[in-house]
Amino acid sequence: MMSPKHAPSAPAAPRAKARLRAATAVVAIALALGGCKSVGLSDITGSIGQPETKMPQTDAALRQYAEQWGKRFEANPADKNAAINYSRALRALTQYAQAVAVLRQTAIKMPNDLEILGNYGKALADAGRLAEAAEVLQRAHTEERPNWSILSAQGAVADQMGDHQAAQNYYMAALKIAPDDPAVLSNLGLSQALSKQLPLAEQTLRRAAENPAADGRVRQNLALVLALQGKFTEAEATASRDLTPAQAAQNIATIRRMIAQSNTWRELQAIDGGKPAPGKAGTTAAAAARPRGGGTN
Repeated sequence: MMSPKHAPSAPAAPRAKARLRAATAVVAIALALGGCKSVGLSDITGSIGQPETKMPQTDAALRQYAEQWGKRFEANPADKNAAINYSRALRALTQYAQAVAVLRQTAIKMPNDLEILGNYGKALADAGRLAEAAEVLQRAHTEERPNWSILSAQGAVADQMGDHQAAQNYYMAALKIAPDDPAVLSNLGLSQALSKQLPLAEQTLRRAAENPAADGRVRQNLALVLALQGKFTEAEATASRDLTPAQAAQNIATIRRMIAQSNTWRELQAIDGGKPAPGKAGTTAAAAARPRGGGTN
C-alpha cells in the first residue's frame, strides 16, 4: 500500500470539480454585491412591453420624477402610464412595498393587461414575494405570444428561488426570441455561476460583454465571475472599464475578503496540494483580505 507521502495527486477532473464547488461556495453572497450596489430585478431583466424611458440618474432627479408621476397617478389611478412610471420610480428608490401597492391597485382594474402584470410581477420579486411574482409573471404573457423579457424575469425569479435549471431554461427560451440580448445573457451567466459552472459562466458573460448594447452591470458581472475563479488582475481590469481604479480594486478586494472569510481559499489550497500560485485562486487568506486602493462603493 502506498504511503500518504507518495500517494498520487487527485485526478485533474475531480480536482477541477472540487475547485468549482469551493469557488462557488460564496457566489450567492458575492452576487448580492451587484458591483457594491444593491439592484432590483428590473435592473437585470430588460424591459417589458414597449421600450421604457430612461430613468433619472441622480437621487434628487429620481425623487422629483417619482413625485411628478405620483401626482398623475393620484389624480387618475386608471392612467396606465402613470402607474407604470410611478412604480418604476418607486422601485428605483427601493420603495418596493409601495410600488407593489400601486401596481396591485392597477392590476385589479386591468386584470388582463399583460404590461401591467409584467411590471407587477417584477415589483413583487423586488419586494421578495417570489412565489407571488412567479404566479403573476406566468400570466403576463401567453404560450402563443411569449415575451422574451417576461421569460428573463421568470428566470431571475427561479434563480432567486434556487431552481437554477428552470431559470436557465427560461433564459434559453428568451434568447430564442432575442438572440444575444446582453441582459438575458448576463442573467444566464450568473445562473451558471450559481449552479457551479464558472468556466461556462465566464464564456457566457464574455459573449454578453462583447455586445455593443451591454452596459456596466454586464461587465461587473463578468468581473465577479473572473474574481471567483481567482483571475483577480483581469477582474479588476474589467471592473475598471466602468468604475474608477480605486472602486474596482475595492470591489475585487471585497470578493477576496468574503472568500477568505468562508475558508474557501484553504479548501482550494488543499485541492491543489497546498501550493497556491501567486495571484491565483490559491492566494492566502491574509493576502486575499488586503484591500488595494481606497475607493468607496
